[in-house]
Amino acid sequence: MKKILLLLVCLPMFVVGQFTFVPDDNFEQELINLGLDMVFDDYVETASIDTVTSLYVISRGIADLTGIEDFDSLIYLYCGGNQLVNLNLSSNPLLYEVNCSVNQLVSLDLRNGNNQNLFYFTAMNNPSLSCINVGDTAWANNNWAKDSWTNFRTDCNATGIDNYSKQRKLIKVLDIFGRSVTPKPNMTLFYIYNDGTTEKKLIIK
Repeated sequence: MKKILLLLVCLPMFVVGQFTFVPDDNFEQELINLGLDMVFDDYVETASIDTVTSLYVISRGIADLTGIEDFDSLIYLYCGGNQLVNLNLSSNPLLYEVNCSVNQLVSLDLRNGNNQNLFYFTAMNNPSLSCINVGDTAWANNNWAKDSWTNFRTDCNATGIDNYSKQRKLIKVLDIFGRSVTPKPNMTLFYIYNDGTTEKKLIIK
């Protein structure tokens, strides 16, 4: 009986904590620098990040913010000046300020069920970002900042959401830094049309 009691008393010591996958080395290094992680192993203890309210990871060479979904209490996120391609903030309902400008975003999901709480948002200078998933398009259009070629929609991937027209007109041509340029060969360029569509082109000569 004493052995069983001792085992029950010691049992809580063997409970393993939950971990969050953080595949981007630069992101994990920043979490270590902030004292939120200790071991460089692509994982961070969830309990150390789920109460974080502010995250400033500006210009840190981060290409992937996977793991941000477990920042349950996140209110302020500043991740501009990185190399982010995809950013999913649909699991962060408390967001109040977000700056993800100057990245390489192709997809961005802000359908967190609480768009009207997001007071400040900017995603400027993302040349490949043609559409942002939101829960409230009216709020987004009236309050948030984006590039002129980017649209707010409730479902960017819906079939037939764009009515493609052969009569569309070219508005401008941008380089990878979002600057207006004259088309030249051997450059990655983004052609912006008046119907809100964007085409990425590379003409090799």
